[in-house]
Amino acid sequence: MYDNWEELENSIQNCKLCKLCTTRTNIVFGTGNKNADLMFIGEGPGADEDLQGKPFVGKAGKLMDMAFMGLQINRDEVYIANIVKCRPPANRNPEDDEAEACLNYLRNQVILVKPKIIVLLGSVALKNILGKEYGITSSRGKWVERKNILYMPTWHPAALLRDENKKIEFWKDLKQVKQKLEEIKEV
Repeated sequence: MYDNWEELENSIQNCKLCKLCTTRTNIVFGTGNKNADLMFIGEGPGADEDLQGKPFVGKAGKLMDMAFMGLQINRDEVYIANIVKCRPPANRNPEDDEAEACLNYLRNQVILVKPKIIVLLGSVALKNILGKEYGITSSRGKWVERKNILYMPTWHPAALLRDENKKIEFWKDLKQVKQKLEEIKEV
């Protein structure tokens, strides 16, 4: 584990811990406020993210930005990362060994950010962070607390592009997050 951002970010620059390194254009490390109270974790970069080297900049990211605007969540005040830092081919889900190879980077990011709330975007983030026994359909919208961090599982924004009906649930989940964050800040 690294004690500072510079060492952590340098440690990943030439990462070859899994086969995703052979097809990536850029490592998509994370972005945002490195001291954020609120952190979002997705599954992995897509094509746009791989090209730009930033998480959630494609269609799903634009949808998430719209939700942020509607809820008055400033993207620059949150921290956004993914389970894997390199794009899985054809936007498939990361395989278990790929996720496992990247998890220490993510754990270190969480340690350095020290968020009070983490929003888990989709099944891959949920299962890799809270455990394989969790399912996104049954878990979304329900708070889970671990090691003084509150977790809110919700739909991945890409799922909203495939199923418009999930947008309302996603919105409700993020409203809960915003409300809880305001309560925490008042204490």
